[in-house]
Order: sequence, then structure tokens, then C-alpha cells
Amino acid sequence: MTTAQDVVPTPQAAHNPLLDTQFLIPFDRIRPEHAEPAIDALIDQARADLEALAQSDDQSDFLKRLDSLTERLDTAVTVVHHLEGVMSSDAWRAARKVIQPKFSAFYTDLGMHAGLYAALKRFAASDAAAALDVVDARFLKLSLDDFRRSGADLSPADQARLKALNIELGEITSRYSSNSMDGVGAFELYVPAERLAGVPERVRQATARDADAHGQPGMHRLTLHAPTYIPVLTYAEDRALREELYRAFNAVGTGEGRDNTALLPDILRLRQEKAALLGYANYADYLLEDRMAKSGAGALAFERDLETRTRPAFLRENAELEAFYREQAGQDAPELASWDTAYWAEKQRLATYDFDNEALRPYFAIDDVLAGLFDIANRLFGVTVAPAEAPGWHPEVRFYTLHDEAGTHLASFYTDWFPRDSKRGGAWHNKLKTGGPQPDGSFRPHLGLMAGNLTPPSADAPALLSHDEVETVFHEFGHLLHSSLSRVPVRSLSGTSVAWDFVELPSHFMENWTWNREALNLFGRHYQTGEPVPDELYQKMLRARNFRAANAAMRQYSFATVDLALHTEYTPETGDPLSYSREMMAPFLPVPALPDDARMTNFGHLFSSPVGYAAGYYSYKWAEVLEADAFSRFEREGIFNRQTGQAFVNSVLSRGNSAAPDALFQEFMGRAPDPDALLRRSGLL
Repeated sequence: MTTAQDVVPTPQAAHNPLLDTQFLIPFDRIRPEHAEPAIDALIDQARADLEALAQSDDQSDFLKRLDSLTERLDTAVTVVHHLEGVMSSDAWRAARKVIQPKFSAFYTDLGMHAGLYAALKRFAASDAAAALDVVDARFLKLSLDDFRRSGADLSPADQARLKALNIELGEITSRYSSNSMDGVGAFELYVPAERLAGVPERVRQATARDADAHGQPGMHRLTLHAPTYIPVLTYAEDRALREELYRAFNAVGTGEGRDNTALLPDILRLRQEKAALLGYANYADYLLEDRMAKSGAGALAFERDLETRTRPAFLRENAELEAFYREQAGQDAPELASWDTAYWAEKQRLATYDFDNEALRPYFAIDDVLAGLFDIANRLFGVTVAPAEAPGWHPEVRFYTLHDEAGTHLASFYTDWFPRDSKRGGAWHNKLKTGGPQPDGSFRPHLGLMAGNLTPPSADAPALLSHDEVETVFHEFGHLLHSSLSRVPVRSLSGTSVAWDFVELPSHFMENWTWNREALNLFGRHYQTGEPVPDELYQKMLRARNFRAANAAMRQYSFATVDLALHTEYTPETGDPLSYSREMMAPFLPVPALPDDARMTNFGHLFSSPVGYAAGYYSYKWAEVLEADAFSRFEREGIFNRQTGQAFVNSVLSRGNSAAPDALFQEFMGRAPDPDALLRRSGLL
């Protein structure tokens, strides 16, 4: 793509685009060989700025200089991680491996820098600090907390050990991530057409084209990417094929050359040692001290309360599925296995509600979904999204601008929606550059991205999404809005830089509009006829919404509970982490897991970065409680009530971490959260 504006690189950036200081990132020019020299240069600059700030007596702009200290380095590191995840190669992995210990060491040194910590404490005791507004005062308080939590009060020997722990954690979790990606990318299975009986035609066509492109005409290429794997597990009549793919997916992160099994105990050991060094009983207590749950015990109590109240419905659903299965397959049929539940649950859904998820796909062409989503954002929040041009990292990348009603350029963002063998799984939002109000009254725009692994277009049809995939698009756009609408003048408190159990509120919140008839009419149009989703199909969709809701909830509880258990109760004496995890998850599963169940070796949320969602997976359900309650205000006041939408912007989307999250929620709702909101919506109460 061509750029939307002339990008004039600085002299230093002329030979290294990662050092470019312009708003748009020159993704089309960044190569793996640029990573190390750019990170080296940016670390050197940040260290020089750090020393100057630590020795400065000028308190007039102390907090602003502190806030911007690592801005360019943060962007460069994010870009390298992003490119290694979306255009992975041996060269990109090598580049990440080289820079990982360097920036890990720098950030650790920064958090323990005695001179800067002393300067910050001097500033905190000054008249200038006493005169700060509430946002800057919060930044000052949180900065002092960060220094303490980063080891600034430790002895020199303990600081040296903490630095070593952080570097080792960065290296090991990076290897874990690469092993997972390699495991998914390495698998391929070629099968004849007859083995795909029952699988939707669009998937058969896509896998046939894929096989042809890989030199196997007449066959079908199956991979572990979600647009192929999920439909096969859900629809394939060939039970042996379902089993083969399930076992292959279960084995990701194991096997010679990409084995995460040995990395798991090391990651857990390093995290626990870090927590103990900093004075915490366990890693969860360390991580959650400044989050809404406050402690590992608090998060576990939240999950176990939900589990207790969900379990009766969970047992009932499993009994109903077993009865349906026996009725259809006979009393002598094999016991239901892990590769059977999605298949038979889909048949049960069809029989119970006469509803097939695939019937919705023709109404969800991705361009229509995005156009409708942007229209909804305009009606709710007064923002306008328009396509633009900018250099991307792949031909499929698209670029957009986002303006408010006054015409202010609030943000720009990239999208990259379809799977590739060189791309990590899942869906995500990243902040690339943080903008916000400037001292001169202007507004510097934010820059971000959304990426995913959605159903790609075919030779004769656009990308037609499932309703789950539509929810994914809305979910990631909620994160993007949280970043893009932020008007916090302090970069470190802007947008999604909030407590981890609050960050999923805007994303889950946006998913609600995928279920509303009035909203659905804005994006659910047949890609050939333009007709809206028929009311009969919509009513079936609504009736089936909470089908096996308890199983879906228990699946999330299982991940959260095992995560918290691993980071609170687990010790090496308990046994190996895989066996421990199997035991912890067993009560949450509708059928027994495989004896060699290895899902923890491919659980990137917990183990593919030093922190990530470790001890924080419960945040998804925590935020769902918040958003189910917050959405009830729109249900009362109007699904497109502009005043209510603006209130949500004013209290949540624009505020970042400028106030405590419980205070922001109370400001919007006028009360504390209703803990039963989610269970009511899910039909579990």
C-alpha cells in the first residue's frame, strides 16, 4: 500500500526504519536485521534520558519526562513482537531471541534504578507534587508502587537475582511461544473428499484449494488453524478423522524440537521465585495486588462461587447430551470422547432448535460486518471510521482512520484478519503508539491494530464469518475503542493500561450488539441478495443463544481455575504441571480428558510471555460480569441511546487508568456491580 502522508525519516532512521519517529510505521521496510541495532540504539537513548532525569533538579516537567522515558523503545519492541507473530520466520525468531534479554534487562534496571527512585521520592515530597491534579497524582502514586513492585527496595544482591529472573523468564516464554506456533504450523493432513462428509461446502472448497496450492490436487489439506480445525471437529461424520485432528491439536507444544513440557515447571518456578523475592506468598498475590480481585484467594473465590452456581446446569446439560447421543447412536455406541462433544452437541442444537450456525454465514460478509460495526460506533459514540492507506506488513492488511464529531483525528489502526502458516493463532489488539491531549490544546492521535484468524474468502465468495467470528471482531474493536477514545494526558495511564480484570470490559461489552435485532440489521445482510437475516432465523439464533451455556462457562472456569491454582497452590513437590493441570481441570470437563492431555503446552495466554494472562485468566469472567451489568443500562435506556453511549465514553472508554476501575464503573452505573448479572443473562440463574 502507499502511505497516507509523506513520511520523512530522520537521518538516523534512513537506514533503520524501526527508528522512524513519524506517526505511520513503515512496516513495508522493516526487516529482521533492523531489530537488534534499533533496540540497542533506543535502549542507549533511554538509559541516557534515565540518568539525566535521575540527576535533574528541575521538577517542572519531571512526571512528563518520566512518562515518556521509554515511549520509542516500547513501540519498537511491540513492532518486533508483532511482526514475529504475523510474519514469523527463522530470521524474525532469531531477531526476537537476540533482543529479548536486552530489553528485559533494561526494563528491570529501570524499575530498580536507585537514582530515579530517589528522585521520584524527592518529587513526591515537593510542593510541586502537592499541587498536582488528580490524574498526575494518581500517576505519581502508581509510579511509586511500580518501583516497589519492581524491586527498588531490594538489596543489590536480590536486585541482581531479580534481573536474572526477568531475563530468563523472557527467554523461556519466548521459546514457549515459538514452539506453540511451530506445532500448529507444522501439522498438515491430506485426505480425500469422502472423509469430509458433513463438513460445510465452504470448508471443503477451501481445503481443496489449499491442497492444490501445496501440490496435492484432488485432495484436501487440513491444518490446525481454527477456520479448518473447528468445522471438522463440529461437523465431520468421520469419527476417526475428528480423533486424529483432536489428538494432533492436543500434542501441540510437545515433541522433539518444539517441546514445551520441560519449560512449564521452569516458568512456574521462576515466577514463584520472583514473587517470593518481592515479599509475596505466591505469584498470583504479586500480580493481583493492584487489580480488582486484589489477591489470588480473591480471584479463586470469585471463580469457585461461579462454578458452584453453574454446576447443576452443567450436569444437566451433560446428561441431556448423553441421552441424545444414545438415542441417535444406540446404547452400544462408544463412550463420548473429547472429539465427539462438539459434533454431537451441534446435532443436538439442530434437533432442539432447528438452528444451524452455518445458516448465518451468508449474512456475515466481513466487509459488511465491519461497515455495520463502524456504523454502530458512530451511533453510540459519535466516531467516524474511514478506510485510508498506509504501508502494511502483508497484502491483506487494511488501514483506517477514526475521527470524532468535531473532526479531530483520534486514532488510526490496521487490521489483519485471516490465518497464515506464519501467523500465530487467536485474535488480539495491540497499541502501537499512544496519543492523547497535548499541552498546547491539540490532540495527538493513537495508533493500534486488530488481528485474527477468521474464515478467509474463497474463490467465488467473500470472507463469510460465523456468528462467533462476528463476536470476535466486535470484541477486538472494543479493545481498540478503549485505546482510541482515550483522552488521558498521561501515556502510562492511557487506554487499555488499566487493571487486567477491567481491560476486558469494553471488549465483551461490544459483543452485545451482535445479538440485537436493530444492530444486526446494520451488518447482517446476505452477501448476494442484500436481504437482512430472516426473522425466523434470528429467533432461532436467540433461542439457541444459551444452548449449553453452562458448558461454555465451565470451560472458562476451568482455564481460570487451573491458572490460579498453578500460580497459588502448585509446588514442584505436587508433581509435574501437566499431571497437576489434568487433575485440576477434570471436574470441569463434560467427558474425561485424554490420559496425555497436554493443553497446557499450547496455552499461550498463560505461558507465551513473562506475564500475559498468567494468574489473570479469571479476568474474562470478571469483566463479563461487569459488562453484562453495564449493558443493562442500554437495555433500559435504548440500544442506540446516544446520551448513554456518551456516558460510557465519558466514564470508561476515555478514562483509561486515570481513576480506580471500581470508581469508573460506579460513575457509569450509579452503583456497584451486580454479581448476578452474567448468570441471569446466560440463563443460569
